[in-house]
Order: sequence, then structure tokens, then C-alpha cells
Amino acid sequence: MTQLVLASSNPGKLRELADLFAPLGIEVVPQGALGVPDADEPHATFVENALAKARNAARHARLPALADDSGICVAALDGEPGVHSARFAGEPKSDRRNNEKLVALLEGKADRRAHYYCVVVLVRHAEDPEPLIAEGRWHGEVIAARRGNGGFGYDPHFYLPDLGKTASELAPSEKHAVSHRGKALRRLLALLREEG
Repeated sequence: MTQLVLASSNPGKLRELADLFAPLGIEVVPQGALGVPDADEPHATFVENALAKARNAARHARLPALADDSGICVAALDGEPGVHSARFAGEPKSDRRNNEKLVALLEGKADRRAHYYCVVVLVRHAEDPEPLIAEGRWHGEVIAARRGNGGFGYDPHFYLPDLGKTASELAPSEKHAVSHRGKALRRLLALLREEG
């Protein structure tokens, strides 16, 4: 494997993954550069959505493909927004409106526990019967007032008691060292090294 298509056109994800896979001699190419259309994500679980995206990218690009699906799961909301995190407040998707809705739903609730979840899927080809799957969780709590200017999504409201900061207040390298996506990607790399 010398090339891998990323089932995303997010430049931040591309940079992060390119740095991680370079030592293995694997070039990561965004699906948009290969004309791969976005996949539907109709499923109720993160792993099914990530698998659908990876298979779609592999099918169109005829290359091994990597996809992730992630979101925030809030204890007091029975795991919501979960797979609906990106469009929690409806279309068009908006981080600001998603955060406003989340904070409003938690108003008056004592339990503010939440965790980010990420699953990463790698398929060697579109019909791969043994996809490599790795996951990561990042525990924190939701605060009402936004803090910080970095990150994206729910980061300004995702507070980390151990660090005394929100995810938005972390430097990118600091965030990657502890985040759900960072954990999932490191586990995936360990699986790849195991396979040789």
C-alpha cells in the first residue's frame, strides 16, 4: 500500500493523516482530488457510516480507503447528538446553531458529562471483508459559556476538568495527543504495523 484515499476533503484531517502515514511510506490523497463523490451517511451507528464512506471512496478511486465518523455523545441526552452531531440543529449544518441547541437542552441539568467518539475504518478495497477498525473516546463535560478560539464543532463548550480548559483552548498538537480522533488513529496505525 503506497497510496490511500481519504474519504473526506477536510484540509485539517488531510494534514493530520498525511503526517501520521508518511513514516509508513503511504501517501494520503483526499477523495475530492480523485473526483470521488460524498457517500450517504444514513446509518444509526458511527461504524456503519464510516464503513459506508470508506467503501464508497475505495470503489470510486480503486484504492485502499480511510474514513472516520465522529461526534459528541451527551449522557443526559441518552447519547445524543451522536451520529447527528454535524446536523443537530438541522440544515444547513452550523456549529453555532448546534452548540446553541445543545446548551439549551442541557439548561438546568446537573449531569453535564459528555464524550467525543471517533471510529476510523480502513478498507484495502471496496469489498474488503476484514476492514481495520479502531476507535477512541475523549471524556469531558459540556459548559454553557463558550471558551477559546481554536478547534471546531462543539470544542468551545467541551470542557476538560483534568486540563482546566475547553478543547478550543488547546493547541492543535496538544489536542491531537489526547483527542478521540488522535487515539483512534494511533490505534489504527498500531493495527497496520501489526499487519506489516
